[in-house]
Amino acid sequence: TRLNYLFFDSLQDQFDNLEKHTQWGIDVLEKYIKFVKERAEIELSYAKQLRNLSKKYQPKKNSKEEEEYRYTSTKAFLATLNEMNDYAGQHEVISENMTSLITGELTRYVQELKQERKSHFHDGRKAQQHIETCWKQLEASKKRFERDCKEADRAQQYFEKMDADINVTKADVEKARQQAQLRHQMAEDSKAEYSSTLQKFNSEQHDHFYTHIPSIFQKIQEMEERRIVRIGESMKTFAEVDRQVIPIIGKCLDEITKAAESIDHKNDSQMVIEAFKSGFEPPGDVDFEDFTQPMKRTVSESSLSNSRGDGKSETKFGSKSKGKLWPFIKKNKLMSLLTSPHQPPPPPPASASPSAVPNGPQSPKQQKEPLSHRFNEFMTSKPKIHCFRSLKRGGAGPEDFSNLPPEQRRKKLQQKVDELNKDIQKEMDQRDALTKMKDVYIKNPQMGDAASVDHRLAELGQNIEKLRLEVQKFEGWLAEVEGRLPARTEQARRQSGLYEAQNTSAVNSCAQDRESPDGSYTEEQSQETEMKVPATDFDDEFDDEEPLPTIGTCKALYTFEGQNEGTISVAEGEMLYVIEEDKGDGWTRIRRNEDEEGYVPTSYVEVYLDKNAKGA
Repeated sequence: TRLNYLFFDSLQDQFDNLEKHTQWGIDVLEKYIKFVKERAEIELSYAKQLRNLSKKYQPKKNSKEEEEYRYTSTKAFLATLNEMNDYAGQHEVISENMTSLITGELTRYVQELKQERKSHFHDGRKAQQHIETCWKQLEASKKRFERDCKEADRAQQYFEKMDADINVTKADVEKARQQAQLRHQMAEDSKAEYSSTLQKFNSEQHDHFYTHIPSIFQKIQEMEERRIVRIGESMKTFAEVDRQVIPIIGKCLDEITKAAESIDHKNDSQMVIEAFKSGFEPPGDVDFEDFTQPMKRTVSESSLSNSRGDGKSETKFGSKSKGKLWPFIKKNKLMSLLTSPHQPPPPPPASASPSAVPNGPQSPKQQKEPLSHRFNEFMTSKPKIHCFRSLKRGGAGPEDFSNLPPEQRRKKLQQKVDELNKDIQKEMDQRDALTKMKDVYIKNPQMGDAASVDHRLAELGQNIEKLRLEVQKFEGWLAEVEGRLPARTEQARRQSGLYEAQNTSAVNSCAQDRESPDGSYTEEQSQETEMKVPATDFDDEFDDEEPLPTIGTCKALYTFEGQNEGTISVAEGEMLYVIEEDKGDGWTRIRRNEDEEGYVPTSYVEVYLDKNAKGA
């Protein structure tokens, strides 16, 4: 009996140990699932960061950066960005496969494993409780049999004692005999019950220890082995998921290497040369100027100083050797000269209503100072930053791109001709399609009215004719640049929009009268090299210039429409800031806000200067 109790206790301990071990196995599996899940999140986060990195350095559409990606080195960098995008996609594939093939599968398996484990240990506890119940029944039957046997012995001894006593009546002896027989019968019944219970218990115990418990232990063992095999297979899948994308990642790296090998430094250098080639010839030698004869200063062929007061024939400004110097003059001083309104300001309106004559006829031209003085002025004066800002805000240059160097101008004109030809082709395609539609309508009136497309056909014909005229105009300018046609006349220049000469006779007289209203000088192309200044080249140089401080305020007495370069329009009664007072040329420089400033006639405004600023 004691051995049975010890065995049952030992068996219970084994169940507790197995329960703890199997729970530990499930915890290990859940820990591995968490590890794989975090690895998938890292892969996904890494892929997202790679995509954001690739997107960050992608060129913006319709921007200057996009133009820079025509070089082989930048193309290789763009290919690297695209391959990094594909590289990030492979890490997303790793994350997706790990989530679906490992995390998802193992999570479902853990749920099934917990249910199976719970079932096995429930069966074990049930079998254990059953055998313990059988054991308790056997113990109870045994104790009852023992008690009945003792009671029968005591009843027999009492009967024998009563039977031997002569003083006891016969009735008492008979009663003791019957009681002894009853106890013996109860003992026999208890014996039979104990024997039956014992046989039943032995059978149950045999089944329990040789059938039920081994079966439960076997199931628990198989469950644990399946768990171990499953976690091993998941680890293989973990490695296989990475191995599957290695060839594609290798291709991405191969493409990056191929892009790097495609970089051609010679080609990039040639593209830079073609992009910035100006077409100007190097300047000629500077002639010696003899200052030993004070009254006869020798004017060198490359000098830009040119007096208009002497009686000698005027040396042409911008001749072959002198024109070559213009590209090398500092840009801010050159543009300051060209864009300042050096023409005389218009007189104030005589009408009672100043707005009736917003910009009356110009006063007669005053005598111009010598060109050498003008050159010395812009070489020593502070550049007028507002001119460059107005150029930048305006954006559009001359229609014939005459503000660009020859080579750049040729490229722009060729590009414009190509664009116009494409537009002509589109219009012609539309016209052909409408013509076919009209023919169909004529043959099948029920499909539509043929006259309904006539108006559109007429519009297309007019558009094509306009575009062809534009092409002829730009081809003429292109031929002029390429030297296939003679240079344009002054009249052609005015038609192109580059020059706005006020006085044809003054243009033919001398350089001092060849000044357009915007302050630039125009020379006859047949005798001089035309000087052109690229407006776009000045943007970067003066973006960071500080604006001039205000020195006072002014009130517009009349309405002025600033149509010339460097001027600004004002309305009657408008209050503005003064940033440069009249220096004797009849113009005052004012500012409306941070982006709008320019010159107005001094007679059109009433100026209130600050005392501190004026003193300074």
